[in-house]
Amino acid sequence: MDLLLWRHAEAEDGIPDQKRKLTARGEKQAQQVAEWINRHAPKKLRIVVSPAVRCQQTAKTLGLPFETDRRLGTDGNVANLLAAVGWPDGGQKGNGSSAVLVVGHQPTLGQTAALLLSGEEASWSIKKAAVWWFSNRTRQSESQTVLRAVIPPDLGR
Repeated sequence: MDLLLWRHAEAEDGIPDQKRKLTARGEKQAQQVAEWINRHAPKKLRIVVSPAVRCQQTAKTLGLPFETDRRLGTDGNVANLLAAVGWPDGGQKGNGSSAVLVVGHQPTLGQTAALLLSGEEASWSIKKAAVWWFSNRTRQSESQTVLRAVIPPDLGR
């Protein structure tokens, strides 16, 4: 299974947090990264998105259908994220995909990345609009997580 973690692009400040929209710069960031995802990500990609407006806007730049999951909201956590996507082997849902793209928030995305690579949650930071791509594989009966790519927004072109 592949898991892509995409942090929402730059958003305006404000309250309520759930209603914050992307800035003009954020829209450009999201579009650049969306172009990279559309070129490189697996074709049968399940996309799961936080209900926050900035995440919804980020996901829409892909031009692909996606589902919204409240467990990925601003108050989410690593356990909720992994449950929402079925990591490491539950990616096959609906479209027959074994790849899932999550559009979400810090600190949950960074904590998830830390857990997948180090075995422990930690306060890792994922830059706004960046994508971290993980694969899970089995080698000699041992499950392994591999970091396939990290794409910051300025390399998404």
